[in-house]
Amino acid sequence: MAQEIVTRFAPSPTGYLHIGGARTALFNWLFARGRGGKFLLRIEDTDRARSTDAATQAIFEGLTWLGLDWDGEASSQAANAARHAEVAHQMLERGHAYRCFSTQEEIETFREAARAEGKSTLFHSPWRDVGPADHPDGPSVIRLRAPREGVTIVADAVQGDVTTRNDQLDDMVLLRSDGTPTYMLAVVVDDHDMGVTHVIRGDDHLNNAARQAQIYNAMEWAQPVWAHIPLIHGADGKKLSKRHGATGLEEYAELGFPAPAIRNYLARLGWSHGDDEFFTDAQAREWFDLSGIGKAPARLDLKKLENLSGQHLSVMDDQEIVAAAQDWAVRTGQPPVPAGRLLPAVGIVKDASRTLPQILDRARFALIDRPVTVEDKAANALEGQGGELLAELTPHLHNATWSRDGLERVVGDLAEAKGLGLGKMAAPLRAALAGRTATPSVFDMMLLLGRDESLARILDATSEMQGPST
Repeated sequence: MAQEIVTRFAPSPTGYLHIGGARTALFNWLFARGRGGKFLLRIEDTDRARSTDAATQAIFEGLTWLGLDWDGEASSQAANAARHAEVAHQMLERGHAYRCFSTQEEIETFREAARAEGKSTLFHSPWRDVGPADHPDGPSVIRLRAPREGVTIVADAVQGDVTTRNDQLDDMVLLRSDGTPTYMLAVVVDDHDMGVTHVIRGDDHLNNAARQAQIYNAMEWAQPVWAHIPLIHGADGKKLSKRHGATGLEEYAELGFPAPAIRNYLARLGWSHGDDEFFTDAQAREWFDLSGIGKAPARLDLKKLENLSGQHLSVMDDQEIVAAAQDWAVRTGQPPVPAGRLLPAVGIVKDASRTLPQILDRARFALIDRPVTVEDKAANALEGQGGELLAELTPHLHNATWSRDGLERVVGDLAEAKGLGLGKMAAPLRAALAGRTATPSVFDMMLLLGRDESLARILDATSEMQGPST
């Protein structure tokens, strides 16, 4: 029977959910879900001074918005401190760890002397081989008794075999003098106890892997499959930062990119399946594999994201778009979006839109009430000949069959009679119906608004053009 795949996402709740963290979560989610495995969420909150409840909530909300569900309850690393300490003492009893009574001042003095002599500042504790009988009273830490000779090899599914000389690694602290575990110990114990089979994370953790592998070896635990993925860089090839624009997942949500587009785009940042750029969630789950992850850093390209976003909007269910637009409005403090008005308009505006704000902007004609405020540029189309054409068209519209063919025939006949192109007729209609120069098709708008509303808006515009009666 094949082993069940178990992956995890283990963010620190010290700030917003970074776009790179969201991609790491997505890769873990895709790998597990595509193989019928489990995707677990662990909040690494051992840094109590920097961890906040607000940041933890932001992680939950960000993953939920992105559509990444996790199995079971999210766990807290801090809540497992007793288990971490238990393992440290087991290692102590088995001779794989030792008590160190060196003070911070002594360690710093050692390092200053080493720097002055041009030697390695890697601390070698004088307590490594001192037995319990010779231990003094006072506080101590528990350190890993790391091998001094040979090498530690991390077999990485992305980076290949990564070899580290053991004389380049120190005896790291496992348990502090106050009895609290270090991150390096806690992450290994938690991954082992949670049954994590694949550790998929950013390659900024690659240096940690050799140290963590030594803990696995000391405890005689099977190591997980390691997969360290390259970080995300900006378009200039430098590590992604605020100078490149949005770096938090929430910021991309506020820009109005729908979640399916973000999932698709993040999946393609550092991973590929042939030349496929646009794909569905089902395809991503089926295709995703560690072998498709490259070694080079991925580059964030907003133009590609916008293009993918447009493709996803064009195939998304209209109801789903309405819900996403409503969420965006709440998220950004915009006026509430009336679903009943937006839904009929989505179908005629989504193909030309790349973001949710563009959907709402193009559908504005369906969301506003009379009287329509006419923008200055559009008002020009209602003056002179434009206004006269509208006035002449109105009685024909009263009698028209309210279908696309019927409306196109009435408007086209008048344009032909006047020797005008259809554009000359459409301009004042756009202004009257939407108050703008750039709108969906005038026929789409009239069909959606209906006969009464369309004629009322046209009457408003022609009355305004003529001025108040005397």
